[in-house]
Amino acid sequence: MITVPDELAAAFNGSFVGPDDAGYDEARQIHNGLIDKRPRLIARCLQTADVVAAVDFATDTGLELAVRGGGHNVAGKAVNEGGLMIDLSLMKGIHVDPAEGTVRAQPGLTVGEFDRANGAFGLATPSGVVSLTGIAGLTLGGGIAWLQGLYGLAVDNLLSAEVVLATGDVVTASADSEHDLFWGLRGGGGNFGVVTSFEFRAHPLVSVLGGAVAYPLAAAPKIFSFFRDFSSDLPDELSLQAGFIHAPDGSGTKLCAIIVCHAGLDPERAAADVQPLRELDAPVMDMVQRFPYPVMNTGADFLFSKGALSYWKSAFFSELSDGAIEVMIGAFERAPSMQCVLAVEEFHGAVTRVPRDATAYPHREPGFNLLLISQWADPDDTEAGIAWARETFHDLAPFMADRSYTNYLTADDHDRVRQAFGPNYDRLVDIKGRYDPENRFRGNQNIVPNG
Repeated sequence: MITVPDELAAAFNGSFVGPDDAGYDEARQIHNGLIDKRPRLIARCLQTADVVAAVDFATDTGLELAVRGGGHNVAGKAVNEGGLMIDLSLMKGIHVDPAEGTVRAQPGLTVGEFDRANGAFGLATPSGVVSLTGIAGLTLGGGIAWLQGLYGLAVDNLLSAEVVLATGDVVTASADSEHDLFWGLRGGGGNFGVVTSFEFRAHPLVSVLGGAVAYPLAAAPKIFSFFRDFSSDLPDELSLQAGFIHAPDGSGTKLCAIIVCHAGLDPERAAADVQPLRELDAPVMDMVQRFPYPVMNTGADFLFSKGALSYWKSAFFSELSDGAIEVMIGAFERAPSMQCVLAVEEFHGAVTRVPRDATAYPHREPGFNLLLISQWADPDDTEAGIAWARETFHDLAPFMADRSYTNYLTADDHDRVRQAFGPNYDRLVDIKGRYDPENRFRGNQNIVPNG
């Protein structure tokens, strides 16, 4: 047990929670039930001053740092063993300025909370695809989102960030201040400090045409071929994903599906753009309808049960070939759990028109990204769940590009960190060396300073 000095405890607006305190087990839990770590102390922060105090305390005591925002990241980097966990999940302040088209948000917000606040003013920001995700980790890793064809990634809409550095200093990073830090934050993860406030650009958007159209698994070759070809000429307003899922009714029926999100303002044009998909075959489910944008990011929530044991693999495809489709079908037929999913995200439009060195996030090529999700409930199934994901990833390797998305890397993907940052890695190393030379912030997909 570590003792918090009386003067620190008295000035701290949040609370410190240790292993012997009520609420400790709840506070240390993150979304992925496979992660079971016990920090020596948890600092539950309420404001920036608390974060400064927690960082300084870790420096004084030599405790290893972990920083938790929403706690949704599969790698489990938000919590450590025997160190100090800086918990930002209670910092949920948000202010929307409709006149300026901006929104300032604290790091404890989830995508759902963020979307609802924006939606009250008829605004939206690219904010992921699952409402349970924390906006902090999402943004710092890049921020794949339904609106990326129209407005780019979350990082492409970040205007500024308030950051607590390893020294305990608080700075604002933007295009006009701490320019290199601002560049690094937009895709470099939590390597440079603790972000205590994000300022985003917000866009007018009230509703979208969205939802899934699902087909029997036997139709997968036709459905995925259509998805590949249809994706080659999409308007910016229309984003697609394709996937293999189990029926949400609990029957275990294996399905393939295409999920759409059309953010165009003209309902008739949106309906016409989506219609070829709805006429493709005889679907077992067609849930495409118009609804408020915040609802769009809740559609996949049922696939991500809190506490489920999760292991992911991910990479970009060099091309979505017939061979890759065949391997995915075979793998899904052997899926060891009804919670297993294979998802393919397409990239086009605004996200691909940003130069790859404009932000730390480098992957701007049109194409497809695979997310291979293995999930299960019984700890006895862990070996089988991990093996399925690894074997499927190995079988798909011949079709993959040498690129990966930081936010999808697992805890054992250390050798793929350089790949995730691609051609921007060397610049990130330089920035890391200036802002965190002792690598205090290493509880992430780590960039080693000067290494």
